[in-house]
Amino acid sequence: MPRTRIGVIGCGKISGIYLEANKRFDNIEVVACADIDMNRARSQAAAYGIPRACSVEELLADPGIEIVINLTIPKVHAEVALAAIAAGKSVYGEKPLAVNREEGQQILEAAQAKGVRVGSAPDTFLGGGLQTCRKLIDDGAIGQPVAVSAAMLCHGHEHWHPDPDFYYQPGGGPLFDMGPYYLTALVSMLGPITRVTGSARVTFPERTITSQPKNGQKIQVKTPTHIAGVMDFASGVVGTLVTSFDVWENHAPLIEIYGTGGTLSVPDPNTFGGPVKIWTMQNPQWQDVELTHGYSNNSRGLGVADMAQAIRSGRPHRANGELAYHVLDAMQAYLDASLESKHVELGSTCERPQALPTGLADGQIDE
Repeated sequence: MPRTRIGVIGCGKISGIYLEANKRFDNIEVVACADIDMNRARSQAAAYGIPRACSVEELLADPGIEIVINLTIPKVHAEVALAAIAAGKSVYGEKPLAVNREEGQQILEAAQAKGVRVGSAPDTFLGGGLQTCRKLIDDGAIGQPVAVSAAMLCHGHEHWHPDPDFYYQPGGGPLFDMGPYYLTALVSMLGPITRVTGSARVTFPERTITSQPKNGQKIQVKTPTHIAGVMDFASGVVGTLVTSFDVWENHAPLIEIYGTGGTLSVPDPNTFGGPVKIWTMQNPQWQDVELTHGYSNNSRGLGVADMAQAIRSGRPHRANGELAYHVLDAMQAYLDASLESKHVELGSTCERPQALPTGLADGQIDE
């Protein structure tokens, strides 16, 4: 079967792992990369052996490219996605799907009208760690899930990222930056969310960059940087999620799922591996769980490869637009709930993505 030809738009920091994906997955081939900065596009093409560096317009006009990977900054995710769809191409974007519900809905509607697919990061929920957790839950290892606690607490990105301003604008902040990892993992394990409530604040209205090359520059913060929320799942599970760029240090668990028969300690959803730990009534002590699935190292691009395989076979792809939109809807609802002092019922839902089978070799995707 011929490999699916891929074009990458956006050659910034995250692009490297995606440009390596065609060396790992035998069903996709990255044939071109584009950026508004042609020097950056040429540099990445040379570094990763990509045949062609070109303008965005040239990439979209190439009839041989079937999927566009959109690695632009969040505020232009929708603009680039809609341009790719208009060109008749399926699009797989970095998280979040868009910066608001309206743009997210436009992407899904445009893709449906064109008969193309939408995919979105994160695909970390397909990694060995989270797929192992999914299997444990499905197998009843902790009984019926009752509740979940999740926390992403740090002090922001201005001390390490070379251009951190966008993290503090609408579409950024800890919720829109890191929330997709946590919420996507939770929905993949526990199913869709029905309603949320929450509180949000801006603790430091101005941030000082201490990384290079913009050391000393000031950032005006225009999005909440500490958000605490409660969510109700359709399954009956009650969850809490706290995301913050205002915390210097903490001991909070990343994700813990509490069941009628035990507790599951879930690994960092921004990674693909473990550790996975479990405590059960039958064995009341923490035990390390051997991973049941592969892809436990950095496997970004797995979602794209799965999407390409699904297009060929006709099955649903796992890191799909409906899942990404549901996560976007939940994140927006947290902010709405804080502003309006109420619970917010979600207008969206999604199917829990099909679990990956065990026994896949590295680089292999199931039919």
